[in-house]
Order: sequence, then C-alpha cells, then structure tokens
Amino acid sequence: MMERVTLIMDLFERPQTHLTLEVVSRRTQLPRSTTHRILDQLVRLDWLHHTSAGYALGTRALGLGGREIGHSALRAAAAPHLLDLAVRTRMVVHLAVLDGPEIYYLDKVGGRAAVDIPSQVGGRAVAHCTGLGKAMLAWLAPEEIDAWYAQVIERRTPHSIGSLDQLHRELGLIRRRNGVAIERGECFPDLGCVGLALRGPEGPLGAISVVGDGRSALELMVPLVVNTVRAVSEELLATPRPDRRDIPSLVG
Repeated sequence: MMERVTLIMDLFERPQTHLTLEVVSRRTQLPRSTTHRILDQLVRLDWLHHTSAGYALGTRALGLGGREIGHSALRAAAAPHLLDLAVRTRMVVHLAVLDGPEIYYLDKVGGRAAVDIPSQVGGRAVAHCTGLGKAMLAWLAPEEIDAWYAQVIERRTPHSIGSLDQLHRELGLIRRRNGVAIERGECFPDLGCVGLALRGPEGPLGAISVVGDGRSALELMVPLVVNTVRAVSEELLATPRPDRRDIPSLVG
C-alpha cells in the first residue's frame, strides 16, 4: 500500500500540478479502481485535494515544505524573464505571491533604480494598495474578499482604496481589463505600477509588476508585462515528461 501511495504522490512534482484520475492511473500503471480508492483516502487525509481541474497537493503535503518549494520553482522560472522585462522597460520589476490580505515579495530586479523603491525581497505590503495584490485579488471569490476585508480597510496614502465597495469595483475593473491592474500612489506616494497575475487552475499563483514614476504613461508597459507573464507561465509548465499535454494550461 505504501509503495502505491508513494507512486501516486511522486507524480505531484510541483504545488501547482493538477492531475486527473485517468492520468494518475496511466502513469502509475495501477488499476483505475485502485487508483480512485487511494486518491479518495489521500483527499480525506488532506494529503491531496480534488477540484474540477483534478487532484493537487493538499494542505498537509504543502505544510511539509511544499509552499517554499513552490516559491523556489516560481522564482527560478521567472528570474530570466524578470531581468529581461527590467532591461526593456528600464523600470523596477517585482515578483510576489498572495499571503492572505498581504503580498510577499519573492524577487525584485532593477539595478540602481531598485534602491529608490521602498520594497524588499522577503518583505510584505497590503495587497489592496498594490498593483501586484489587486491583480491577484481580482481572481478570488468575492466571499473571500469580504472575509479578509470585513473590518476597516487600511489606507497607506490618500489615493488608497478605503472601502470594501470601492475594492470590489476596482477588482471588477481589473477583470474587465483582462487582469491588468494599474496603481498610482496607492502604496507609496509618487510611485505607480502595472501588475498582472500568473493564474493556475485554483487561482493566482503569483504576480509580476513594473514600478516607476506614477506620473509616467504606465499603460504603455502593459504589453511587455503581459508577454512576461505568458513566458513565465510557459516556463512553469516545462517538464521532462513526454506527456506534458496532461497538465492544464496556466492563464496569464
């Protein structure tokens, strides 16, 4: 039994991997009925969870360091593309993930210009005040937003979002713009950014943004950010397995 469980768990190479019952059965060469029974047991024990996109690592597996492994994989996949975006835009580029109502910075690229931006790798910021955070919040269920922001919403500057209704309107606007979040002076005075989320079957995996003078034409940076998110998504999907077609596509 333990050998069969190990065969199955070894298929989930990354926290964002989602596999169907048929794929798991084929790759492990276990009977479909046996595979289904083991998967059900793993779901009940929180080692896996089951969604419309298939099976993925559950909270118990992620608690054993899977979350940090996922962050490392995301940083590694994004690193060359972040550098390229920084060179092309001559702006500071951020990579972050969502951690509740906050963002957690995984990477920051921008040479000397990065010194002038008050953010740091390993640091945090309130999500609703940043382009990165708003880009990820836009793809969460409204009920989750309501739960996180049931109390008074913190305002970092006079331009920050200050109410739940205003936040929902902003997130709706971001969705209508195909996920593009634009922020000017909401987190730091005089600074602005363009952010876009990396999306997986279960929601946002992270987000990428370019940061610069809030008075500049930030909208001109949108195509470059979109292309970078697509490139990182493709990098995350890269796998040495020949049956890559089994893995759902990420949407950026």
